[in-house]
Amino acid sequence: MTQHQRLLIIDFGSQVTQLIARRLRELSVYCEIHPYQSVTEQTIREMDPKAVILSGGPDSVTREGSPRAPQALFDMGLPIFGICYGQQVMMEQLGGAVEGGHHAEYGRAFVSPAEGHKLDGIFAGLFTEGKEQVWMSHGDRVTKLAPGFEVVATSPNAPFAMIADEDRKFYAVQFHPEVHHTPNGKTMLENFVRMAGFTGDWTMASYRQEMIEKIREQVGDKKVICALSGGVDSSVTGILLHEAIGDQLTCVFVDHGLLRLNEAQEVVDMFRNNYNLNLIHADESDLFLGELEGVSDPEVKRKTIGKLFIDVFQKYADQIEGAEFLAQGTLYPDVIESVSFSGGPSVTIKSHHNVGGLPEKMGLKLVEPLRELFKDEVRALGRELGLPDSFIGRHPFPGPGLAIRCPGEITREKLDILRQADAVYIDQIRKHGLYDEIWQAFAAILPMRTVGVMGDGRTYDYAVAIRAVTSVDGMTADTYPFTQEFLGETMTRIINEVKGVNRVFYDLTSKPPGTIELE
Repeated sequence: MTQHQRLLIIDFGSQVTQLIARRLRELSVYCEIHPYQSVTEQTIREMDPKAVILSGGPDSVTREGSPRAPQALFDMGLPIFGICYGQQVMMEQLGGAVEGGHHAEYGRAFVSPAEGHKLDGIFAGLFTEGKEQVWMSHGDRVTKLAPGFEVVATSPNAPFAMIADEDRKFYAVQFHPEVHHTPNGKTMLENFVRMAGFTGDWTMASYRQEMIEKIREQVGDKKVICALSGGVDSSVTGILLHEAIGDQLTCVFVDHGLLRLNEAQEVVDMFRNNYNLNLIHADESDLFLGELEGVSDPEVKRKTIGKLFIDVFQKYADQIEGAEFLAQGTLYPDVIESVSFSGGPSVTIKSHHNVGGLPEKMGLKLVEPLRELFKDEVRALGRELGLPDSFIGRHPFPGPGLAIRCPGEITREKLDILRQADAVYIDQIRKHGLYDEIWQAFAAILPMRTVGVMGDGRTYDYAVAIRAVTSVDGMTADTYPFTQEFLGETMTRIINEVKGVNRVFYDLTSKPPGTIELE
């Protein structure tokens, strides 16, 4: 994608570095994320970016050996924007000072403009109501500005919350403008890229064409099998690959016995009736459920499912002469939560079954055309490919399926109860016209039974939790504010219509501190 104007993001390991890229893509700016370990003066010059952003990170610049940017970066004449740890790195390397410990600031905070600083340039449009809400996540703080910098805004625990060196076009903030909970953060990023001269030349239309060329170059005349789940990610992957290589693609739909009510048949019917794809329907539910019997640890569940997926695809790959590639719908959030992106220093939160490469024994190379996209970008790409909005707007569904919505041991009985409860819940949401307002909604069956009373009899049945969240990108999420009337009506329907359930909970946990899924 070298024909585009480029912005370099140097990743110091923040869990939300990918959101910086996401915000820039919303502005049609092409950017690349590179872990700090791989960035040198030479690689910067070879990339030839128009600007650089330094991300946040979990380390402390006061620790000996902690991450740094190449010192030569600051003499290249490029606009630079430092975020959180990136701000501290700039100060440490340019002659300021950072103090560690006892300055923690997490969650929502408010910054106030410093007296006398002109609020234009990248600060234009801010502080219209006197203060700005921001999202803080830091333990250290800057205590002395580097020469040339001025303070723009402060917060209670960050006296240099926003700083600038206008002559060199160096800017830095202690908070995270990339997250949804900094409402005007996008304005700052937009001002920054406009100031740096970006014209916005990267779109989903260009991504589609460039990825098709990249797939053709990678695959050549070899055959590809695609892991098709019926979800938005794998479906867009399959359609994009089919557009790129046609009959060289075979889609394998694995029914692992962990799908929602009637989902397997719906997926098969949709792809066979609407798309001229080579499709294999592999019913492997007995295999998966047999291996998962007695397993309760969530990481073991995920890794077991991941291993079985590989085994299943190996089996079907062996039946397809010339198959050398496996395509998966891996997304950015999968990557950042599973491993350090591109070798970066971020912390592993949980494993994803479709991330991390394949064992050599499988003999297949990986094609991941969505690996650099967030969910809403995938939907935009799907629309670009002609998929209907009714399909593109479906809520995300995890690769491990209902396994991670069934905390504790998995049984066929619990899965059947869960399918029924989830179907009633989603039906309720659709009937009330709420489906498109919600990022993701689902039911989970809890590893407990509770005492209840129905009619004149005692019951001892399962408890179900229902969850609904709003989000922009899946990296952070808030619970959906259902009315008490809706929740009461939904509870009544689930208990009346689903045998084996006598109690319903609504999960109010945001992300963070929780994840969207229960496991």
